[in-house]
This record gives sequence, C-alpha cells and structure tokens, in this order.
Amino acid sequence: MSWLVTGGAGYIGAHVVASMVTAEMDVVIVDDLSTGDSSRVATGVPVVNVSLLDQAAVRQIFTAYNITGVIHLAAKKRVDESLRQPSVYFRENVEALRILLDECARAGVRNFLFSSSAAVYGNPGSTVVDEDVMCLPTTPYGQTKLAGEWLVHGVGAACGMRTTALRYFNVAGAASPGLADTYLANLVPIVLDAVMRGRPARIFGDDYPTADGTCVRDYIHVADVADAHIAAAQALENGDLSSGRALNIGTGRGVSVREVVEVAMSITGSDVAPVVEPRRAGDSPAVVAAVERAHRELQWKAVRTLDDMIASAWEACLRVPDRVLTS
Repeated sequence: MSWLVTGGAGYIGAHVVASMVTAEMDVVIVDDLSTGDSSRVATGVPVVNVSLLDQAAVRQIFTAYNITGVIHLAAKKRVDESLRQPSVYFRENVEALRILLDECARAGVRNFLFSSSAAVYGNPGSTVVDEDVMCLPTTPYGQTKLAGEWLVHGVGAACGMRTTALRYFNVAGAASPGLADTYLANLVPIVLDAVMRGRPARIFGDDYPTADGTCVRDYIHVADVADAHIAAAQALENGDLSSGRALNIGTGRGVSVREVVEVAMSITGSDVAPVVEPRRAGDSPAVVAAVERAHRELQWKAVRTLDDMIASAWEACLRVPDRVLTS
C-alpha cells in the first residue's frame, strides 16, 4: 500500500513521514513548499512539488504512484491571517481538499486520514472538551477545518472510503533538530525566538478567567502526534477504526501560557521577564482535550512532557539557529 502525505515537508508532516519510514510504510509526499522545507524529508521519499489546487497534477500523482491511502496535512493555519483573509483560507483549505477527495474517489483510495484542529470547538462551554461537544469555530481557520471534516466524511461515505479526522491540540517540540518548527506563529517557537534574540517573551492577555489569567491549552509533543498518525493509519488499513469518527490528539492536561514561558525561561536560562500585550482576536480562555476516545480506539497515548517539548525545541535553536529563527 502506498500512502500519499500532503504537506509532508512541513513541521508536523515531516515528523509523520519520518515515523512512517521507520514503520516501513511506502510514502509519497505532495507539498507546494510554500511553508514546507524539503530538507526535512527522509532520504529516498519522493517529494512532488505541486499545488493541490492543480487537479491535473494531482491526478498524475495518483496514477504514477498507485496511491491507496492519504494523510492530508497540507493547509494554511494562522488564525490571525485567516481573520484577514478568509477567502484565501477557504480556497487553500477547503477547495484544495475537495479536489484531492475527487481524485481519491476517482482512484479508488481506501483510507483517508484528515488533519483537523481543536480550533473546530471555538469557545466551548467547558475547559475539557470531548469529540461530541458542539463545534462552533470562531475563526475562518477553524471553520475551514470543520468544513473539511464534513467534506471528508461525506465523500468517504459516498464512495466507500474509510475516513478519520485527528483534531490536534497545540503541537510543539522536535524529534530531531532538523525537523524543528520554524513557523513563528506558534507559542513555543515565538518564546524561544525571543530568548535567542535577548527579547522578552510576549503574553497576549492576562485577564482571562483562568488561574493565572493567561490562556490554558493542551500542549502535545510532535513525536506523540506522529505516533498517533501511525496508529490511526494502521487502524484504518486493518478496518479496526470506525469510519467517519473524529479523535482528539492531545495529552488531556492543561498548561497556561505563563507556565510555558516560565518553563522555557528555566530550560534556556533566560532572565528576561515576559511582557503582557493585549488579547489576540479569536483566542479562547481554555481548551483541553478529552483523550479517552483516542486511547481506546487507537491504543495510543501521549507520553512526552512539556519539558520534553521545550527542551527539544531549544536544542534545535542552539544547533540550527539561522533556520529556526527564519519565518
């Protein structure tokens, strides 16, 4: 069986591909390299540099590589940018997915794993959210992810393709320095970038209804996320996973932004105090994953700690600073 991984040269995608190679799964990557980096990709894995919006090019990939399963990670993901450019996000995240699914149906793809997000929940009524909570996304980014889930489920049901959506919470860390997150829109890279430059970390809002006033999130190591993909892909292949389900991929533990900053300062030895700035639009006070369904259906559990995440990301900063500090 050959798996197509879209966005496989990205931060999460490259980790997923590396784990798939270790598991001796056949992998092909499609990535437009707008934010991906082909140097992240494991040696020997084909990388096709095309946009998913180019339907003819996508069709050629399915023909050339006999694709029978897809892991779809390619997407635009900046919440603030989505608020400014919603139509761009719907084109890149929904229209591109529609084209991909059309070609999956045409090619008879049997399994489809969709990269979703906790952003689909919006501002839930409780801190800990399970997959049955009503999804009311508050940003165009979250809306595109929810629309993507609907589209994947609908096409899968219509053509007999097994599908699953993995709702990521806040991904951080690196399995190796070369796979580090270089995208300065995520909290851990932002904080470590500030440390590298000798600047104060920025905390956006300290007046939320949480214990220390800063947003609370569920942070999960990217290597645990990659392990979840292997478990889900294998469960789909074996027919062990109910089709059309969504699964939270997190730790089940909440950590505040201030706590993340404090751990980062401790690990890096920084003594530059953080500064508090106004809230960002679209940020929810607290969102933590209920993870029992993923534990039960995937036989998977996150095992790495916040210290592991920040220490591994910091090691990458020290070993490849020029790359990590570019965005």
